Amino acid sequence: MGDAATRQRFSGFMFLMVRRNARPGESPKPLVMRATRLVLILLLTVLSTAVAGSAEPLFIPIDLGTLGGNASANAVNDSGRVVGVVGGAAFRAFSWTPADGMIDLGNHGCGGDSEATAVNASGQIVGSVTTCDASEHAFSWTPTGGMIDPGTLGGRAATPFAVNDSGQVVGWSNPTGDFRFHAFSWTPAGGMVDLGTLGGSDSFALAVNAGGQVVGGVSGTRNRAFSWTPAEGMIDLGTLGGTTADFSIAVAVNDSGEVVGSSSLNRAQHAISWTRADGMIDLGTLGGPHSEATAVNANGQIAGSSNVDDDQFKTHAFSWTPAGGMIDLGVLGDTFDSSEAVAVNDRGQVVGVSSRAGFWRAFSWTPAGRMVELPALGGTGTTAAVAVNASGQVVGSSFTTDGNLRPVLWQPIANLGCNATLAGCNLRGDNLAGAYLNGANLSGSNLRGANLTRSTLTGANLAGANMQGTNLTNANLAGANLAGANVRDVIWSHTICPDGTNSDANGGTCKGHLR
Repeated sequence: MGDAATRQRFSGFMFLMVRRNARPGESPKPLVMRATRLVLILLLTVLSTAVAGSAEPLFIPIDLGTLGGNASANAVNDSGRVVGVVGGAAFRAFSWTPADGMIDLGNHGCGGDSEATAVNASGQIVGSVTTCDASEHAFSWTPTGGMIDPGTLGGRAATPFAVNDSGQVVGWSNPTGDFRFHAFSWTPAGGMVDLGTLGGSDSFALAVNAGGQVVGGVSGTRNRAFSWTPAEGMIDLGTLGGTTADFSIAVAVNDSGEVVGSSSLNRAQHAISWTRADGMIDLGTLGGPHSEATAVNANGQIAGSSNVDDDQFKTHAFSWTPAGGMIDLGVLGDTFDSSEAVAVNDRGQVVGVSSRAGFWRAFSWTPAGRMVELPALGGTGTTAAVAVNASGQVVGSSFTTDGNLRPVLWQPIANLGCNATLAGCNLRGDNLAGAYLNGANLSGSNLRGANLTRSTLTGANLAGANMQGTNLTNANLAGANLAGANVRDVIWSHTICPDGTNSDANGGTCKGHLR
């Protein structure tokens, strides 16, 4: 990653990976089935060799598994339901919960592709699916009703981008007999509604809040951010530059109606906030020419990215508040020196990606804890965070030790009642299936009845741990220290024992093969 050409190619790739919406004035048509299919293809071309992270992480990476191919996560709700896509002969939308694991959401029976892109509080999932006539439609899926097709605006295609907790789905669709695309809003009761344009040819909806306010962009003679409500219809949010050649785009909206995105200004691009009271305001930059806002929480805290100097490939993640303005969240540490923020929760936790040692790494930032790296499933390699929920769980993608790409949920150890370390922590009965705990210090911890199926505990320190009744099916304990650990009633099934043997070859146990 030392040469400029490689840096440019990698930076462009990461834009596709962590940004789901087109740049202002750019058609979102290439984002059919979102960007994740490109992620699955392109991310696998990136080398994943890197130095190992800390053995005392503040987050535990959980491998969510696969349905047979490389996979990545797109979204998570506050209950911890994760949605995304699995690659292979066909792309398959998935849903994952701790109770059910990963399930295939199916398709319309034609063997076509599907991808889940968003999920609301009740578990309603929306995404895109290939229909039997090879066109692409939106879908809505619920645990009780399965997958349904909301239809289109009359044309062949419809692509959803977001869903609110009332079940309102927004995105874009082709009107009847037309290759253009219009923003839509869909509800089970009202069906699909064409939100129109502002006089241009196309429009696309990117976000919707709890009150049904829809935001996005229009393109054509004018490229403008818009807000739409049933009462006032589509309104032009304007630009910072104020001329017909200028552009703007809205990418997120909170429940108070604050809209964020970016706008042109004197041939640059600046992050913006818009409210009915204040109109559009310029959030500024971190010193360079360009910035863009990507997310806003209920408190009006905005996350995004900005140039810090004239190098267009050198960006830093930022957090902006009305009281504190724009602050630089920094980087994890690298000569490449770049980071991008993609989401923020109501606690003020910002997540995104940062360069370190020549590769992109997922990060979490809080005002108190600053920026911390989220561990890779293999301990090393490229990772990316795409979303964070109210409890601080982060989801994204990570390489595993065998070089495959997997969806990952980073569980804060604070959610498990732990502070700065797992040593001595009470993890009784916790579901940690798929946890990557290579080299972790779990000495003296209470793991009684915990679910550690598929977990990686290679080299872990489990000395003195209470492991009575722990489920270690398909777990890897090679090199782990279990001196003095209570292993009564442990479930050993295809477990790699600390001495490297398999429990199935040892009469269904690792007793006698501990260290």
